[in-house]
Amino acid sequence: MNFADFINILNKRLSEQALPGHEIIMQKMSPYRLKVKIEPNASTRRSAVLMMFYPKGEDIYLPLILRPQYDGVHGGQMAFPGGRVELKDKDIQATALREAQEEIGIKATDVKVIKNLTELFIPPSNMFCQPVVGYMPSRPDFYPDEREVAGIFEVSISEILDPSIVQVRTVETRGVKLETPCFVIQEQVVWGATALMIAELIEVLK
Repeated sequence: MNFADFINILNKRLSEQALPGHEIIMQKMSPYRLKVKIEPNASTRRSAVLMMFYPKGEDIYLPLILRPQYDGVHGGQMAFPGGRVELKDKDIQATALREAQEEIGIKATDVKVIKNLTELFIPPSNMFCQPVVGYMPSRPDFYPDEREVAGIFEVSISEILDPSIVQVRTVETRGVKLETPCFVIQEQVVWGATALMIAELIEVLK
């Protein structure tokens, strides 16, 4: 499938079909999440990530980033580029675009936004996170911010739709080890909120 056809189909599905959401996916992908008792409260903040497609060779890609190791709930984890809402952002999509530009060096004005996926509450960081789907007509040059990005992984749609990437691994977060379903992509374990976002994306792409 060429890139233009892919974007047209994705646009149509996101416009005409109800999103799968995360409830059933959570039961399959992350039983540990169901045990976390943190609920949204007055301190809960909002954030957004960008799921940005682009053509490269014969396939279609989107970037994932590896967070640097730091003393925080998401240190050393795989993620989509993104971050917290700031007052200067006109809306949640602007947050996703701004953060992606800051973190991986793409030009935000070159990204065409299609639609949002299902917003997700992330208990460990007490944050709502809005996945924003967009695309660029050609592969961008990446200029990662070394303070926030330890590596950029260009992941093809073929990889995402490969059933063999669904595995169960033991991960460690803040000294606690837990066994969780995940995606293993380019030898990186993708779990937690990012895995749930990818799982919903897979349902849309099927």
